[in-house]
This record gives sequence, C-alpha cells and structure tokens, in this order.
Amino acid sequence: MTTIVDIQDLRKSYKDGFQALKGVSLEIREGEILALLGPNGAGKTTLISTVCGITTASSGTVTVGGHDIITDYRAARSMIGLVPQEINLEPFERVINVVRFSRGLFGKRSDDAMIEKVLKQLSLWDKKDNQIRELSGGMKRRVLIAKALAHDPRVLFLDEPTAGVDVELRKEMWEVVAGLKADGVTIILTTHYIEEAEAIADRVGVIAKGELMLVEDKDKLMARMGQKELEVQLTAPLSEIPAALDPHALRLSDSGDALIYTYDTRAERTGITKLLSDVAQAGLTLRDLVTRQSSLEEIFVTLVHEDSDTAAKGERA
Repeated sequence: MTTIVDIQDLRKSYKDGFQALKGVSLEIREGEILALLGPNGAGKTTLISTVCGITTASSGTVTVGGHDIITDYRAARSMIGLVPQEINLEPFERVINVVRFSRGLFGKRSDDAMIEKVLKQLSLWDKKDNQIRELSGGMKRRVLIAKALAHDPRVLFLDEPTAGVDVELRKEMWEVVAGLKADGVTIILTTHYIEEAEAIADRVGVIAKGELMLVEDKDKLMARMGQKELEVQLTAPLSEIPAALDPHALRLSDSGDALIYTYDTRAERTGITKLLSDVAQAGLTLRDLVTRQSSLEEIFVTLVHEDSDTAAKGERA
C-alpha cells in the first residue's frame, strides 16, 4: 500500500527544555484509518499540528503526497484537511457560506456541486441555510468536517472529533468516517474514546510522553496482546478458592459464584482441559462457561502502564 504521509524522526522541543515529540517516525498508508491513542499531554495534537504546518518542528522531516511540509508547503497543505478539537465557528454565518469560504481560502474555484455533495454526505444539506448558532453541538462538528473537506483533501486529520458528543451522534460520526474512507480519503484520528478506535480504525498507534510506542494493525495487535478470560460459573458460591486449584492462578468473582481463568490463545496449550478436570475433582459443579476477549482499552492501559514502569525504573537506576 502506498505511503501518503511520511514522518521521519520528528522532534519538537521548547525553550524550557520540554520535549513534546521525541523522534517520531510514522508512515501513513493511503486510504487507511489510523487511530492515535495516548493520554493527555502525550503529543498527539502536537504531532498533528506539526504535520499541518501550525507548529514548526525542531528537527525531522514530513512529506504529504511526496511534498515536503516546509519546502513545498502550499502543495502539502492543499492535500490536508484538519478538524480541530475546538468548535470555532462564526455563530451568525450560514452553514453553506462557511464551507464555501473555507474552499476559497485554498484558492479553489467556486464549485456548488462539490459543496452540495459534501453537505449531503454529512447530512447537513437541509441545514445549509441555518446560522451556526442554530445547530446542535454534533451538527457543528459536522460543519467543521465539511470545512475541512471543502478543498477536496486526500488526508483528513480528526483531532478528538466526537468530544462532547452523545453516544448516538458518535456512532453516526463513525458512519461518516467510514463513508469518507470509502471515497478514498486517508484519515488520522486522535481520540480519548478507545471504543472509537476499536470500531473504525485499520491501524492503531500509541503515543506516550512524546514517543510513538507502537503502530500495528488493530486486529493483529488485539490478537498479539489480547488475552482471553474463561469464566467458570458455579451452581453454588464459594467463600474461597480450593487449594487444589491454586496452580491455575484463578480469581474468584465478587459474588463468589464464578472462577476467572486468564489464558493466552497463542500458547501451545491453554490449560482449560486440565482446569475443568481439576474443578470437577474439587467437587464443584459447573453451571455455565463464558469467555471474553481483552478489549483495546485494556491493551492500551497495559502498554502505557508498562511504559511508565520502565521510565520509573530508569529514573531509580
């Protein structure tokens, strides 16, 4: 797959010595949805701002469609659409004029058919003559996306696009993003809602303290790092786990009527057969068996926690 955004050894430092980006290298594939996850202050917005030309890097290179963001700024920026976190729209302006004006800022000729297509794609066409102040928060975010798409970019950055949006609107936004991908737009998404990345991303990148910890296909990441849990539900609750079951490192549910067993699906043996045999020999009666897969959120928390532990050990050393 063709690389459309190529980021190499990108660094951003401030006068006080703070390093917002520490040698980030990332190749973004044409037509994919890449979700960037990270805690507050991890460097997600700094990375996007640098690629979009809002922030100047201390060192490193970025090209978009082969155009360097410094030496060929106009060509690179014309390929990028940016949807910022903040809703900063003129409240008394009409929706269609806001989108038209954004297209004109990039020196594009007036194209009402294209504007109509974008507004219809975002379910805004029936609101085209409304003033911005008349729209809901979710609709205002759609206007931000329409503005970003007005000059027909091939790369779209969405910085926390569903922040403050209710669950129903969030899922509608996911459908919008899927539609943009179907049109061939490359989408880079930062989000605090990890279920958002799990639902729509092709690849996931994790950033912590200005460093890119990993970038991996979402499904492969979940298969590689995700663990499964087997919940052995019992007919009668226990006050404690029988000593005979200690080798299985079980957890007892809060209600006491289930044993929780964690296992790795990649292992040669899961140990489930031996576990069930030992449970029966301990005189326990099974009511049901339930399995669940680790979520992307659990994997993310584990990765960030491990990074913090490593940093702490390094400081103590």
